Amino acid sequence: MPVLYRTHRPNKWSEVIGQDHVVDALKESIASKHVAHAYLFSGSRGTGKTTVARIMAHELKTADEDINEIDAASNRGIDDIRALREHVSVLPFSSQYKVYIIDEVHMLSKDAWNALLKTLEEPPAHVIFILATTELNKVPDTIISRCQTFTFRKPTRDILGKQIISVAKKEGYELDAGAADLIALLGDGSFRDALGMLEKVISTSPGKKVNRDAVETVTGAPRAELVNLFVSSLIGKNANEALLVLGKTESLGISIQIFLTLVLEKMRFILLAQHSVESHVQLKTRISPDDWKFIESEAIKKQLTPKTLKILLESADGIGRARIEALPLELAVVEICQ
Repeated sequence: MPVLYRTHRPNKWSEVIGQDHVVDALKESIASKHVAHAYLFSGSRGTGKTTVARIMAHELKTADEDINEIDAASNRGIDDIRALREHVSVLPFSSQYKVYIIDEVHMLSKDAWNALLKTLEEPPAHVIFILATTELNKVPDTIISRCQTFTFRKPTRDILGKQIISVAKKEGYELDAGAADLIALLGDGSFRDALGMLEKVISTSPGKKVNRDAVETVTGAPRAELVNLFVSSLIGKNANEALLVLGKTESLGISIQIFLTLVLEKMRFILLAQHSVESHVQLKTRISPDDWKFIESEAIKKQLTPKTLKILLESADGIGRARIEALPLELAVVEICQ
């Protein structure tokens, strides 16, 4: 099977999803011939920074031999940038511009930054730099001030889920809403990670229809039954049962952060269903019929309070810093159920 994120990578502006604010600005700058000599694309991994950089290079009618991609993680030293400075002085082979796409630019060494700065201060007219980074805070202000900067947003779960369903369909597979939503959650706002997960799921699928159970099995995500039991235990203030579920989750090697994210989402849906009849239709389109059945059954009881979610949210903040990953959530269980 081909690598999905490469096979389905956008090749033109109209195929870029969720970055309209960036695409519209870049299209306008090209159309009006107000192209800058340096751009800085920042944002979390898998949001399309390098993809958009390639599309922009081609929209500028730059031939492939005049597009240079550099991985700063592997070419981060002063000698690498000195070689780059010599290279940029050479005219393009067959294009108006030579475009240099430098990925993970925050990895450059201090001396390399200084060398790059000299090139950005007095760039040849035929050169355009597109710098991409996942850690803007590590890019020197002197570099940022010489670039047009664009921040790439994480796609929403809804956008990511729809893209996953679309790609799966093109590959001949049918995903139910629950399966797509779980992959979108685990993808954590990254098209690349989500499509990598989809590839793993469909490559092990015996048939052409994929449900949430299949995604849980392949990715190691907690089973819906485990999440539901934990949620119902908290709503019913049964600390013993909730802690037993949490212990089982730990013993299975499931990420406590992912587990809590699924718990929070399910509780959020229950709270919405308790207080808004209009939300029912929207929720039913996002989740599997089994999930909706559980949410509806808990919402009817009207026992879930905002305080419970606030306590869980506070524990979520502490999980990443805790020496024992499960401890903040265990404390939250005791506080909720006392």
